[in-house]
Amino acid sequence: MKRVTQLSTGRRTAGIDQETALTPTERGRMVAKIAADPLSRGARAVRRVYIPKANGKQRPLGIPVLLDRARQARAKNALEPEWEARFDERTYGFRPGRGCHDAVEAIFNTCGTKRAKRVWVLDADLSAAFDRISHEHLLRAIGSFPGRGLIRAWLRAGVMENGRFSPTEEGTPQGGVISPLLLNIALSGMSTAVGGPSNSESSWARRGRPTLVNYADDFVVLCHSEAEAYGIKESLARWFAPRGLNFNEEKTRVVHLRDGFDFLGFNIRRYNDKMIIKPSKEAVKRVRKRLHDEVHSLRGVNAKAMAKRLNPIIKGWATYYRTVVSKKTFKSLDSHMYRLALKWGKHTHPKKSIAWVVSRYFGRFNSLRQDRWVFGDRETGAYVHKFAWVRIERHIQVKGDSSPDDPSLERYWASRVRKKMPTTADRMSVALADRQKGICPLCKQPLVAGAEYEPDNVRDWARWFTASMKPLQRQRLVLRRDGGSDEKPNLRLVHAECLRQLHAAQGRKVGKA
Repeated sequence: MKRVTQLSTGRRTAGIDQETALTPTERGRMVAKIAADPLSRGARAVRRVYIPKANGKQRPLGIPVLLDRARQARAKNALEPEWEARFDERTYGFRPGRGCHDAVEAIFNTCGTKRAKRVWVLDADLSAAFDRISHEHLLRAIGSFPGRGLIRAWLRAGVMENGRFSPTEEGTPQGGVISPLLLNIALSGMSTAVGGPSNSESSWARRGRPTLVNYADDFVVLCHSEAEAYGIKESLARWFAPRGLNFNEEKTRVVHLRDGFDFLGFNIRRYNDKMIIKPSKEAVKRVRKRLHDEVHSLRGVNAKAMAKRLNPIIKGWATYYRTVVSKKTFKSLDSHMYRLALKWGKHTHPKKSIAWVVSRYFGRFNSLRQDRWVFGDRETGAYVHKFAWVRIERHIQVKGDSSPDDPSLERYWASRVRKKMPTTADRMSVALADRQKGICPLCKQPLVAGAEYEPDNVRDWARWFTASMKPLQRQRLVLRRDGGSDEKPNLRLVHAECLRQLHAAQGRKVGKA
């Protein structure tokens, strides 16, 4: 319930009933509905919406009503642990504790040495995988799971688009909470289908076998020869048929590592027996265009608003690509951003010279760096972050088939929380988190997602701050109008959502400390 109404990024998106649960009162009503009918076998049709894809096409999403999303989250929590123990160890998409960087690192660890034998790649993509999964195959795979009837109802709930209802004979709505898990279940066993090793086989037994690296409907098979790659493609086509799936021939190809291929936004290629992974040309092209479009749309606003809009884009993109060879790309994007900012300044002050614009908007805004070419606002001190400031840091691949559900690996998973040093403005928050032992004083839950033990000092706490955590906010214990200051003794760190609920109950407006 909390996940779909408070933590999910789609919590403000309604289904066909146009209902959301953004306030405590609305969430209370929803809890009452679930409690009154906990085992409902009914399901409402999903609302069809479209989002743009990178290639210019539209991706269809199916948005279930919020009540169905809450029930799906509960079913997922019950079904996922069983399948986590059965999934192939090199399956990384939509799994707890795994992600894109693990998949890319798995490829590097398999083919990154000079004596690597797997130099041919089946670079594959499935065509509309979510929309074509066979319902019969999924229900057979799930077996006697107690929530089988609910899953059947969700799969066959139908789609509502422009006021018209269409039945669903295949597929699972891309937008449902349980849909990513159902896709992984449909693809479970693919490693065995390509002739790869099982999770239990030793490293010696794995030699000479092709290696599958899978991220949802995008996967690669690392092969020893071109003939082996084409043979595996034919075998997989037959394996996909009863599952209702097939290859996207436009995006599926067999290539040699010296020619390289793109995977999850990275370009992977061998140069003179050395594996180099870097941001793909398409990914760089997209972010350059996005920066251009954002700066163009910000004409007429001030430099502070520029920094507020651009910094999440820059930091997010750089953080995603900081695990590979990206220094040259980061510098190129910083040059691109400099030209865009200069052009913005000239448009804002058409009668001023370039030298005047430079002196007005560029300077050493970041006190931690001796860089005078930082774009910022001299009145507030806000500035645009640079790509090159994000330090290159190698990602450590998740170990084998390790699962967060294994209690013996609790410390291991706690140590895998992504490291991210806070900015100067966050140092107070880090100190407060340390003082509070990482607990929000309002809800008594961990401040940082995934926190399962207490770090020892402020520096360790800084490493816990991640992009996936819930937004945090500093609260004054004594209000400023009552003489309270912004000094550390008068502050505590809480979840932003918890603070909103507290102030709603007190009839006050939420404000940052």
